[in-house]
Amino acid sequence: MASSALLVLLLLQFGLGQSSHKHLHEDHFIGQQHNPEHDMNVLLGDEDTEEIKKLSPAQQRKKMMEIVKKIDTNADNLLSPEEITLWIQHVYRKYALDDADERFAEFDTDKDGVVTWEEYNMVAHDQLISFDDVVLEDPEQESLRHLHLKERRRFDFADVDGTPGLNVTEFLAFTHPSEVDHMADFAIEDVLSEYDTDKDGFISLSEFIGDVRGDEDSPSQWEIEETVRFKDLYDQDKDGKLNRDEQLRWVAPNSYGSAREEVNLNLI
Repeated sequence: MASSALLVLLLLQFGLGQSSHKHLHEDHFIGQQHNPEHDMNVLLGDEDTEEIKKLSPAQQRKKMMEIVKKIDTNADNLLSPEEITLWIQHVYRKYALDDADERFAEFDTDKDGVVTWEEYNMVAHDQLISFDDVVLEDPEQESLRHLHLKERRRFDFADVDGTPGLNVTEFLAFTHPSEVDHMADFAIEDVLSEYDTDKDGFISLSEFIGDVRGDEDSPSQWEIEETVRFKDLYDQDKDGKLNRDEQLRWVAPNSYGSAREEVNLNLI
């Protein structure tokens, strides 16, 4: 793709909608509809779209060209899928680092350089919460217990240095587990517990999509897009289910495969 073509894409998307640089993973879909502003955030990286919006058209074009030059690492005036993929990885990683740094300062209430489980609970939940392994009868309380225990497992999994509490690097692993290599096992365990309904260790297409159609006879656009993602991007061996490596490709947004997905589905 020529850099001028991507510049046109940037300007068109910028004219259609802007949002601040946040929640890169969470805003990819609005409900079940693809969100073009997500693609805009990925392309702009750490640039503030609201600030760019205030610029004149000529200044906007200049700013967009600066971004294109950052992506065009070999300076051949062409943007290859490889270059865009690496750029997306860079954007995701930087967002995770910035977010973890900002939140670490909030949760480290005694400013000793570590976030303890107690500090995290007091900031996140306004109280110290404690659950055991006994299943509760009340569905709402049981759901809360399940989420809290999973949160504690993620906290303990992120704590790799053996000292109480999380330093800023470990806090990154806790808050953005799919961005950190050593959290892969936890990410896989998490996705299997949520999606693997038949407990066979694999994720089928029906498990991947879930029960979303309801009484409708035809699949929604979201279901069609998710089916394409499953078959073309994740199910590499084409056996109709995702094994461990394929699951990791899905749940790790900082991986090459996931970044390439953005390029293939949305940006080219």
